[in-house]
Amino acid sequence: MKTIQVLGSGCRNCEITANLIAQAAREAGVEIRLEKVTDLAEILAFGVLSTPGVVVDGQVVHAGGLPGPDQVRAWVRD
Repeated sequence: MKTIQVLGSGCRNCEITANLIAQAAREAGVEIRLEKVTDLAEILAFGVLSTPGVVVDGQVVHAGGLPGPDQVRAWVRD
C-alpha cells in the first residue's frame, strides 16, 4: 500500500489536492494511505517551500499549485 502525504496548511488547494488523490485511487481501485501534513517544520523538512506539496512513499513528487489529473493518476498507479 502506498502512503501519499499532502503537505500544506489546510488551504483550499491542499484540500482539493487531497480530494483529487482520493478520487483517483478509488477510480483505479487502488488502496492508499492518505495523510495530511500541516506541521510547518515537517513540511520544511521535506524541502517544500510552496504548497500544496505531495509526497509518495517518502519522495516529493509535487510542490506548489494544483496537480494535473494525469499526474495524480500516475501517483496512485505507479
